[in-house]
Amino acid sequence: MAVLILLRHGQSEWNRENKFTGTEDVDLSMQGELEASRAASRINAYKIDLAYTSVLKRAIHTLNIIMDKNNWVLPVIQDAAFNERDYGDLQGVDKKETVLHYGEDQVERWRRAFDVAPPHGESLKDTFNRVVPFYKTEIEPKLKSGLTILIVAHGNSLRALMMYLENISDDAIEKVEMLTGVPRIYEYALGYKIVSN
Repeated sequence: MAVLILLRHGQSEWNRENKFTGTEDVDLSMQGELEASRAASRINAYKIDLAYTSVLKRAIHTLNIIMDKNNWVLPVIQDAAFNERDYGDLQGVDKKETVLHYGEDQVERWRRAFDVAPPHGESLKDTFNRVVPFYKTEIEPKLKSGLTILIVAHGNSLRALMMYLENISDDAIEKVEMLTGVPRIYEYALGYKIVSN
């Protein structure tokens, strides 16, 4: 049985400060390191064959903590396809200040709507269009061959992938949240059908 584990990195310094992070290369907070350590315990029963991560340090650091805690030596592939979505002009800005400047409805559309991008940034649709082709080409065939794969990435890159895996609609994805440091596990039966998640 193939297994796919999706994990959003632990809390970053800018998550803690309530700032839009996007593609800025911000590291984990102390809380994020603890979340990564807890995630390691939650998935240590799995025999991981291969791990993927973005090229951003908060995801890489999370994966490194997991491998260290579980004494795993894994092949790791880093790829920008799994980077967080680009929040454009909002990156580094406090979320409360953004609401005061643009209004709560507009900020919520930028954050949650599938095809609405913040100024000079990416929409979730843009993120979907880079994550899913990479997944189909690079990861799906490995799962079909029975491997167990761990992906450590970001809230929006993983939400985009969840849309594909679970056939989530453009409207429904607005309500889906990917918590930091909490693994989402998909088990596949023969014929590459999800049997549990």
